[in-house]
Amino acid sequence: MTNRSSLSLLSIIAVLAWAGLLTFTGFVPPHTVLAFVAFFLILCVALIATFTPITYGLGRLFLVRRRYLVTPRYAFRQAILLTLVVLLNLILRALNSWNIFTALVIVASAILIEILALARK
Repeated sequence: MTNRSSLSLLSIIAVLAWAGLLTFTGFVPPHTVLAFVAFFLILCVALIATFTPITYGLGRLFLVRRRYLVTPRYAFRQAILLTLVVLLNLILRALNSWNIFTALVIVASAILIEILALARK
């Protein structure tokens, strides 16, 4: 599968996932734990499918001069990290446990993971 076709497929998945999330929030009341789990799973798919083409495009735009090989695989890894940051903050917010310090710790740990992944190359 080429880069263009995989990113096009991810764009279609993103549109379908966002439509599914909109439909889910419109028809299912958030009263049960299963509804929250389903919401966050659909949101996870939507965010990963949205962030992957964005991180790939930004990487191609800004990192091409730094001899950093931008591939959809690395863009997918970065999209997963961004998604984890967003989801962990939203889950903590839903549990009324969110504060700025936990948000900073989550962001710092994601940055550390990315630095370690880049240093491994």
